[in-house]
Amino acid sequence: MHALVLSGDHWHPTEVVRGGLGPLTTKGFTFDWIVDAREFTTAKLAAYSTVVLSKSNNTSESIDDPWMTGQVEAAFVDYVRDGNGLLVLHSGSAGYRETPALRALLGGVFESHPKQCPVTVEPKPGHPLTAGAAAFTAVDEHYLMKLDDRDADVFMTTRSEHGEQPGGWTRGEGRGRVCMLTPGHNLDVWLEPSYQALLENALRWCARP
Repeated sequence: MHALVLSGDHWHPTEVVRGGLGPLTTKGFTFDWIVDAREFTTAKLAAYSTVVLSKSNNTSESIDDPWMTGQVEAAFVDYVRDGNGLLVLHSGSAGYRETPALRALLGGVFESHPKQCPVTVEPKPGHPLTAGAAAFTAVDEHYLMKLDDRDADVFMTTRSEHGEQPGGWTRGEGRGRVCMLTPGHNLDVWLEPSYQALLENALRWCARP
């Protein structure tokens, strides 16, 4: 399976995402990367059946200007509606509160997070996207989310001293699929065996509308 990854923003270096997705190359996954949104064109989407968004609304790690224009929003919506998959990881949910078309596509967005703390990730037992994944606790940014789509299928929660949040959900858009996973500020979270299982399951689900 071949996917395009958009990553790298002011607070989230691409090296973490590369390190977290790297082990999946042994499972038959290959990835192309865009780390500077100035290199992105909507035409590039057509070459992939799955896109991974792990980039907040910053052009790059050193350029904070937003990259999510109305045209790009529309392209992502069309891309998914046409039968493709979008996997949103951690910072891919951040900075998009004022991008209405993309926000609706994602089904919800990041609002804030407290200081890093122990966060327990709790996959819902028996759900297809949680196969091979058990609950685990790691120090992370506990993303406080605004879940807009009441019909989204929440298959995972995250819990800390700051309460419980939806940590993973799926939704359909046209003939395509969207999956959200909110953990992952630190590389050791990505490398947790249970989170690796969640990533693999989510990628395969997104690729098979």
